[in-house]
Amino acid sequence: MTNDVPPRRTGSVRLRLLSVTGAGVAVLAVGSLLLWHAQLGEMLGLAADKEPVISTVNAPANSAPPTTLVTETPTPPPTRPSTHKTTPAKTPTKTPKPDKSTTTKPKYGEESINGLSPTLRKRLQKAMTAAKADGVTISITSGRRTTSKQQRLLNEAIKKYGSYKAATHWVLPPKYSAHVKGKAVDIGPAAAMTWLNKNGWRYGVCRRYDNEPWHFEALTSPGKKCPPREPYGVAGPS
Repeated sequence: MTNDVPPRRTGSVRLRLLSVTGAGVAVLAVGSLLLWHAQLGEMLGLAADKEPVISTVNAPANSAPPTTLVTETPTPPPTRPSTHKTTPAKTPTKTPKPDKSTTTKPKYGEESINGLSPTLRKRLQKAMTAAKADGVTISITSGRRTTSKQQRLLNEAIKKYGSYKAATHWVLPPKYSAHVKGKAVDIGPAAAMTWLNKNGWRYGVCRRYDNEPWHFEALTSPGKKCPPREPYGVAGPS
């Protein structure tokens, strides 16, 4: 036996170290390559979306995992306030009032004493009462007239007498007629005309025209004589 120590195998040890070192480098290289590949896929959009893993164990053959579809309701665009200016309705203008004397029916009939002026009505009532005491009835045949009625009578008189001037001896135009104003009254029968012509002055009621024994007006104060009669009515120009 000898005490010599056998020489170490440095060559095999070095080779092992190099092998281990090379393997580590390779692992690092492969890991770095995989990491780089994953990052590159994400950058380029190649990586798939991550989805939950659904187990297919004991699942029906033809069944598919339920999928819930969410329908997004479109939001209507906000409405803008209208900028259109509405024109306010115009207030109707006042229309002129129609002439009541031509379009409105009189409140009282033509044969009513109530349509006469207060003065003539009051005086005629007293005369009618006195005449009745004497056995005479005074009836009103035509008291207050409307403008249209007076104009119609004038038109008929023009046809009858042949001219405006001749017609106005019997029928005056509306603007000159005392009947339209309620200040004249035609009476009947003949006995009433005779009585009132004789006694009318006592009540301030007088016959006005020679050619119209039925026509009376309040021409004087009660108790005073009546003024002289006119031959017929006179009107202004046509």
